[in-house]
Amino acid sequence: MTFEPDSAVAPNAPLDLPEMEGSGKGGAWQVLRDVLSSWPARISAIVLLLIVLMAVFAPFLGTGNPVTINPALRLQASSAEHWLGTDSYGRDVYSRIVYGARISLAVGAGTVIVSLVLGIFFGVLTGYFKWADIIVMRFMDGLMAIPGILLAIALVAISGATLTTVLIAIAVPEIPRVARMVRSVILGVRNEPYVEAASILGTGVWKMVWRHMLPNTVAPLIVQGTYIFASAIMTESILSFLGAGVPPETPSWGNMMADGRTFFLLKPELILYPGVMVSLTVLSVNMLGDVLRDRLDPRMAKRL
Repeated sequence: MTFEPDSAVAPNAPLDLPEMEGSGKGGAWQVLRDVLSSWPARISAIVLLLIVLMAVFAPFLGTGNPVTINPALRLQASSAEHWLGTDSYGRDVYSRIVYGARISLAVGAGTVIVSLVLGIFFGVLTGYFKWADIIVMRFMDGLMAIPGILLAIALVAISGATLTTVLIAIAVPEIPRVARMVRSVILGVRNEPYVEAASILGTGVWKMVWRHMLPNTVAPLIVQGTYIFASAIMTESILSFLGAGVPPETPSWGNMMADGRTFFLLKPELILYPGVMVSLTVLSVNMLGDVLRDRLDPRMAKRL
C-alpha cells in the first residue's frame, strides 16, 4: 500500500510564510496612530504640515515677487506692505521665506529618494552577491572617508551651482550609509530558513529579494529617511551660506542667511527669520524620526 497525503506541495508553489509584525491590513494606519499618540509627534507633524502647505501655496501666500530688486526699499522695517521688512536688495523677506520652503523641501525629498533608491540597490547587490561586496563596498568605504560637506562642495564646484547639482551633491555622501544598512539586513536574513526554503522551491533571485528580504528593511529605511531629510536641509543651508549652494538670486533660507550676515548688527532678523524656519523644519523631522524609531524598533519598544 502507498500513502497519499491529502495535499501535496507543488515544486514551484510559494511558501505560506508568517506575516511580519505590524504588517497586514491596518498595519500602516496602526503605526501612524501610535506615532501621533504622543504630543511631541503631533506638534512636529502639525508644524511640518504647515511648512509643506506654505511651500505648496507660496504663490498665494507671498506678498510680492521674491526676486524683484528695488534698491529704494532696501533694509526697510516691517510694514503692511512688507510684513517682515526687506533685505539689502529691497526684496520682500516674507515672500522669500515662503518660497524658500520650496527649495528646502525639494532638496530634502529629492535627497531621500536618490539616496534610498541607489542605497537599496547597492545594499542588495553587496548583501546577496559576495563578488560585488568586495568591489562595491570598498568604493563605498572610500566615499564615507570623505567628510560629506567637503564632498558636496567639491561636486558643486566641479559641476556648477544648480538645484539639481546641489541635490546630487548632498545625496552622494548618504548613499554609502544607506547601502551599508541594507547590506547588513540582507546578510542577516540571507541564511534564514524561509529564505533557503524559497530558494529550494525555485524562486528567482530578485523575486526572493523583493518578497522575502526587502520587507525587513522597511522600518529602518523609514527612520533613516527622516534623518537624511533633515540632514539634507541643513547641508543645503550650509552650502548656500558658504556660496556653494543654489544660485544667489534663488530664494532659499541659506541664501537669505548669507545675504543677511553683512547686516547682522544693523538688522539681525535677516538671519533670524530663515534660521528659525530651518530649525523648526529640522527639529520637526528629527522628532518624528525619533518617535518612528521607538515604534518600529522592537528593542526600543520593550523599554517603553
